[in-house]
Amino acid sequence: MCRDRQWTNNAIRKIEADFQRSADTHLIKLELAALPNIDLYLKDESTHPTGSLKHRLARSLFLYALSNGWIGPETTVIESSSGSTAVSEAYFARLLGLPFIAVMPKCTARKKIEQIEFYGGQAHLVERSDQIYDESKRLAQELNGHYMDQFTYAERATDWRGNNNIANSIYNQMKLEAHPIPTWLVMSPGTGGTSATLGRFVRYQQHDTQLCVVDPENSVFHQYYLTGNVAVKGDCGSKIEGIGRPRAEPSFIPSVIDKMMTIPDAASIATIHWLEKILGRKVGASTGTNLYGALLLACEMQQKGERGSVVTLLCDGGERYLDTYYNDDWIKDNIGDIQSWLHRLEAFESHGLLEL
Repeated sequence: MCRDRQWTNNAIRKIEADFQRSADTHLIKLELAALPNIDLYLKDESTHPTGSLKHRLARSLFLYALSNGWIGPETTVIESSSGSTAVSEAYFARLLGLPFIAVMPKCTARKKIEQIEFYGGQAHLVERSDQIYDESKRLAQELNGHYMDQFTYAERATDWRGNNNIANSIYNQMKLEAHPIPTWLVMSPGTGGTSATLGRFVRYQQHDTQLCVVDPENSVFHQYYLTGNVAVKGDCGSKIEGIGRPRAEPSFIPSVIDKMMTIPDAASIATIHWLEKILGRKVGASTGTNLYGALLLACEMQQKGERGSVVTLLCDGGERYLDTYYNDDWIKDNIGDIQSWLHRLEAFESHGLLEL
């Protein structure tokens, strides 16, 4: 057996051993008096070792690249990212003793950059989010490295049939609940890989669950879903870090989605401040996008006299965003007034109605 093959075998063993040491993430039930007939759950992905949903993706991408023979003992790994995937990939690169470079827009939260550097990675910053792809390819060619390319490989690197993916985990954790088969799963698109996994798993397992994907402002996924135009482009990047893209990413699979909504950025930010009073801790803005969409669907169900459950994701913690989403001046300059959305959420608590 060649030396590189032995190294690959050992690398895969290290990643699998790391997974074996890790516990699954919690499924949190939100007790909301305004929704007496609807059970609402948050799958808390912030408890992964690197603090976000992207830990699952990074593990899958490394295993996929190793199994394809794309990464060897001297390979520099390069990734395009808005931060969270890069943090998680830096963790796995350090585990394997590989150099790692994250290509990210300059507006990326400083805390994420610090976490990448903590794991031994480098942050390579560009002006705009649409520049990360070509710059990553250039660096990979220049350094004879491997461009991980999460936006292309996310949907194929994850085993959507099972193998401990996030959908399989959700359904296992729901087994003893009053409504074990969710009426809705709600997810926001970043690469599109998680929504593809959820949608495929639901169909493969023949569940009646529907998948709703919620998009932030300045993202083209919803427009692509409505028009089928894969060439659609956005003029600027999303302000909800980690989700929303200026192009229709290859890993986004619209055919597995039952419904899409665009959630205003101000609603997303208001929701995380409202949720902090319920959970007693801060979460990232993508969770606000997810939860506002989930609340809308739950209210619709209740108005129709339906009973059931809705599950969405808590993607990461809010400690990474103290300078942005939890900073009043930043919110005022970049998002605007969120008070009207906070009032809607407070009114929802009284009468169980919510709207966009």
